[in-house]
Amino acid sequence: MSREKKAQLIDSLQQVFSRCSIGIMTDYRGLSANEMTDLRRKLRESGIEYKVVKNTLARFAAERAGKEGLVSFFEGPVAIAFGYGDITEPARALANYIQTSRASMSIKGGFLSDRLLTSEDVTTLSTLPSREILLAKVVGGMQSPISALVSHLTAPMRGIIGMLQARIQQMEGE
Repeated sequence: MSREKKAQLIDSLQQVFSRCSIGIMTDYRGLSANEMTDLRRKLRESGIEYKVVKNTLARFAAERAGKEGLVSFFEGPVAIAFGYGDITEPARALANYIQTSRASMSIKGGFLSDRLLTSEDVTTLSTLPSREILLAKVVGGMQSPISALVSHLTAPMRGIIGMLQARIQQMEGE
């Protein structure tokens, strides 16, 4: 590979490292070409970019992007799943693929902005609900006390209305 080609690859990887919201490193040893194609297709459907990287070039790109802590992950065959939206989606997609296909691949770790993630952290991320669900739970939690307050404040009024309606029915019956 020529120097210009290597420089272009380093630049493009650096941009991806800087642009993505989460990256998950995997060891893809043991996957056949068909399994790798299937994994890439499933990840692409979720908006996740999956790249097999050359370790030396990835080290240079990570250092240039300010992610020096990633250098330790680049040993042996490494592929990286880059997520640009919901940070739980790549972790969930990879964990589901490994579980359903019984693939021999493993998760090495990852990064979330400037924070390094261990493989256990990535597994924990895969079990979290999506951002939308978490926001809905927060809003529901905030709305619950307000609804209870409104219910308690209107209870005396409902009691008076019920008593007046009963009195009206009683007077109509006379």
